[in-house]
Amino acid sequence: MNDLTSARAAVATRRCRDALILALFGASLALPAGSAHAAPATEQAARANPHADQAMLLGATRAGSRLVAVGDHGTIILSDDGGKTFRQARQVPVRAMLNAVSFADAKHGWAVGHRGVILATTDGGETWTLQRQDLDKDQPLFSVLFTDAQHGWACGLWSLLLRTDDGGKTWQNVSLPVPPGAKRADRNLYSLFADAKGGLFIAAEQGRVVHSRDGGANWDYLDTGYKGSLWAGAALADGTLLVGGLRGTVLRSTDGGASWARVEVHALSSITSISEWAGKVQLGALDGVSLISTDAARSFQLTQRPDRQPITAVVAHAQGSALFSKSGVLGAEPRGSEPAPGALK
Repeated sequence: MNDLTSARAAVATRRCRDALILALFGASLALPAGSAHAAPATEQAARANPHADQAMLLGATRAGSRLVAVGDHGTIILSDDGGKTFRQARQVPVRAMLNAVSFADAKHGWAVGHRGVILATTDGGETWTLQRQDLDKDQPLFSVLFTDAQHGWACGLWSLLLRTDDGGKTWQNVSLPVPPGAKRADRNLYSLFADAKGGLFIAAEQGRVVHSRDGGANWDYLDTGYKGSLWAGAALADGTLLVGGLRGTVLRSTDGGASWARVEVHALSSITSISEWAGKVQLGALDGVSLISTDAARSFQLTQRPDRQPITAVVAHAQGSALFSKSGVLGAEPRGSEPAPGALK
């Protein structure tokens, strides 16, 4: 392959990656101050919306038995019946796009998004307060993780990594090392997750998983053998590590990330979300693809929605699972409704 062909291939790859990022995180990732779409000088509270469950929703999680989803214009919705019905949170102080949400327990949660916004709740998501924002530049946060009510991390564009040890009252920037073969740490960091042994992980660009063995004091890079972006990650109950990304890529590790094996899912839809409950692992993907495993992610059964709505988040729970998309809540799937093998058309 000559230099010109290589350059064109690199441009095409970046364009593909950027298009998929836009599909997930909205039309503006990082705009210079003073541009037509730059962040406002002051923030406004989210509006009450009787159709909040139809807003673009990009992140979701469990808060005890409650489901919480976040998305466009500061939308936060809550469900106490397994995703059958949702209501809007009473108080959200921003209209920024929210990309992810994490709860340390049933009451204490955090949501992150554009403009570097970090929100916190102490009442299970009913009301939220603003802990952090950056109105000088829009460096969005894509993921947040709290291992308990005091210790948390948030990550995002261009290797932005933040940590708190006081429940989010203060946040500190974490400087990551330069990745092998690179000149600077400028990777997009997409999905934070942790294992039961205290290990921290971030699914990132170029097939890398950023990793800390010591609670975030030091970080290194795990090479998965894959070169595309990884959008989602999770540590399963049995310790298996699972990451997913572009074109149906699913990678599995049973040795703490030292080695990775590809799991064949027979789909080319990019993986956006991973969730586990009581031995059931469920993955959401673009093009309406949903994948379910009951053997610790060794194999998956899959289906595709007729409307092909991109699944942006999936939450497995005691009653089944809930799916979310750019057009809002896609509905609840009752437990026991797993698809038949080979259902994808």
